[in-house]
Amino acid sequence: MREPVRGWLFRGGVALLFGLLVLPLGIVVATAFDASRAVVFPPTELSLRWFLELLESPTWLRSLGNSVVVAAGTSVLSTLVGVTAALGTRSMDGRYRTAAVGLAVVPLLVPGIVIGVTLLTFLSRFGLQQSYPALVVAHSLWATPLTFSVMQAAFARFDWQLHEAALDLGASRVRAFVSVVVPEVRASLAVAALVAFIVSLQEFVMALFLSGPDTRTVPVQAWNSLRQSLDPLVSVVSTILVVAVVALVLLGSALVGLERLAAET
Repeated sequence: MREPVRGWLFRGGVALLFGLLVLPLGIVVATAFDASRAVVFPPTELSLRWFLELLESPTWLRSLGNSVVVAAGTSVLSTLVGVTAALGTRSMDGRYRTAAVGLAVVPLLVPGIVIGVTLLTFLSRFGLQQSYPALVVAHSLWATPLTFSVMQAAFARFDWQLHEAALDLGASRVRAFVSVVVPEVRASLAVAALVAFIVSLQEFVMALFLSGPDTRTVPVQAWNSLRQSLDPLVSVVSTILVVAVVALVLLGSALVGLERLAAET
């Protein structure tokens, strides 16, 4: 009897925790469909009014576009660096590999405010503050350790004798990698790119320091709006981001399977 009781208690605890995590998101989504000018819950009248308002707001549309541009740049840059780093550490042994892997995850341990201030000071010398490259570099500092971990796991499962055979047959290293390795790890590449994209979409602290009027991402624009009032458009944009993240996770699970996606991220 004890084992079934413990199992039900565990499942109940997990369900309760999951409910507590999802409840705030549900409230935000519900307020996005409220017709009133104030943010209220529960909604007094369901309406798509604020979604239509969003389509007529150049400020919010620009922020959405900025977030997509920065997230796409972050996805490309961090995936390239993550793949290169994973290839570099593959040939290392012992303490050198351990040190390299530890160094790769250091940016995750540094507070975002420290990275933001440091990059702002450094990039200001070159006039790159409040630019897209500044945001892409900043977001990549947090996304690259994750893409590195995903690709390191993918390369560990790959049979590198196939790569060596391609080299023996006369292929160059680049051609052997593109023709033999990439097709076998393309699912992991997709997962790494999706993870980097999602990380960039939700990053706020560094973007607050490095974005300007023309490069503000959605989190920064939402923060600026909430400083003045509870703008219903914040709920609308937040709902769109939640839907986008869920869609990306479903896409990743469709590409590689849900269990493998969870294991690699």
